[in-house]
Amino acid sequence: MASSSLAFPILQPQFSSLKNRSTSKPSTRSLAFRTFRASVSEKPSVSAPGVTVSPPENTKLPIRKIPGDYGLPLVGPFKDRMDYFYNQGRDNFFKSKVLKYGSTVFRANMGPGPFIAPNPQVVVLLDGKSFPVLFDVTKVEKKDLFTGTYMPSTELTGGYRTLSYLDPSEPMHAKLKQFMFYLLRSRRDHVIPEFKASYTELFTSLEKDLALKGKANFVAANDQAAFNFLSRAWFGTEPAQTSLGLDGPGLVSKWVLFNLGPVLSLGLPKYLEDLTIHSFRLPPSLIKKNYQRLYDFFYASSSFLLDEAENLGISREEACHNLLFSTCFNSFGGMKILFPNMMKWLGRAGAKLHAQLAEEIRSVVQSNGGNVTMRGMEQMPLMKSAVYEALRIEPPVPLQYGKAKRDFIIESHDAAFEVKEGEMLFGFQPFATKDPKIFTRAEEFVADRFIGEGEELLKHVLWSNGPETEKPTLENKQCAGKDFVVLVARLLVVEFFLRYDSFEIEVGKSSLGAAVTVTSLKRARL
Repeated sequence: MASSSLAFPILQPQFSSLKNRSTSKPSTRSLAFRTFRASVSEKPSVSAPGVTVSPPENTKLPIRKIPGDYGLPLVGPFKDRMDYFYNQGRDNFFKSKVLKYGSTVFRANMGPGPFIAPNPQVVVLLDGKSFPVLFDVTKVEKKDLFTGTYMPSTELTGGYRTLSYLDPSEPMHAKLKQFMFYLLRSRRDHVIPEFKASYTELFTSLEKDLALKGKANFVAANDQAAFNFLSRAWFGTEPAQTSLGLDGPGLVSKWVLFNLGPVLSLGLPKYLEDLTIHSFRLPPSLIKKNYQRLYDFFYASSSFLLDEAENLGISREEACHNLLFSTCFNSFGGMKILFPNMMKWLGRAGAKLHAQLAEEIRSVVQSNGGNVTMRGMEQMPLMKSAVYEALRIEPPVPLQYGKAKRDFIIESHDAAFEVKEGEMLFGFQPFATKDPKIFTRAEEFVADRFIGEGEELLKHVLWSNGPETEKPTLENKQCAGKDFVVLVARLLVVEFFLRYDSFEIEVGKSSLGAAVTVTSLKRARL
């Protein structure tokens, strides 16, 4: 049976680059921009085997030509982009092609396409059997594919290609991932207390807004709490007591827009939005001063980490750009998406589930001396299952890419397909993790899905760029902070139901995650 236990000897963000830069302090100079990512795991310093998902080359299924086509140059990519973002919407875009081709594997164009991405052509994988090939680094290359068919300018990350954009075959990948493992290991004892402090502030803020306005914006409060938590837990720094003040979340959100604008929908008029962020890159120079403020904050806060980076053969400048990317893009960005989604699914589940979670959580915490501990959370099967179910039904990173290193065969449930060297593979994760041939009631949020024998299904929970039953290593591309993300999601549920019996929400649309407004909080009865 698959174990759902959360190993947490360390916490890890990922980072990487191809260059070495000067180690002089940047506080008085201008910065070139570069890119990167974050994670958590338990055995960072030991080189373990990569994820091995290799589909069989000798298949018993009928070999079928991959259906679909890319259309005429410019015309085909433009049509697919308009259907994806506007005419059909993301989910219906994929559903319509599955129905058209009678296959969960087919050819299509993925945005942004012209004039940002020169080659938008991909082989789409939409089922839980074909999707995991994207984790197999013996078959696919991950170089510069973190955001898909285009890569943001390295001017946005100090001139460096950060860890998220590096393939495990590149020398800096292992160094930067090891550096992230060190960060999480060295600061692990600060995570639980700093989370409690930061999210107690969030709960207090929500209660005040409810009392004054009758409703409270969870997303805005969560942004500030998440940034404060990461700064305190990882760097021992209180942002409000620095020149950054309370500006961190806003600066990060603007910078993320410059990175991800080509694949976001901001709700602008269709043709205006398409002719701006989907057709041309936003100039990095417009965000340079904001990025410099973030860089100065992280450089001043992380001297002990930068010393370790130098010991690993990483320049202080490259390490700092990676710390910024891991904290702001990967970790803060992940919490910005995952936490509102968690509140959405738990809120919709209703008071009965709330009562069950509250009873389980409070009973275990009481039996552990009133303290929230790693060991105690392992004794909360319903809470753990609910967190995994939220990660399954709405993965925080829905899109996954890889380029075929060689010719090989991909299997769906019904057929096999030949992929040629150099072809780009694309997986839409929410379809793979809601595959009805793997999960019963796949479209429903089933809070107890992963309890008991249900733990066997954890190998099909794929949110972390790898199966939930696998671990990040220096050789694979699984999120270094995988266990960290699961931990903080558990902490959110635990701290919330220690304080409240139940809650009600309203849910709206957002470019990233759900727009959650809290309309009622029922405080726990003493």
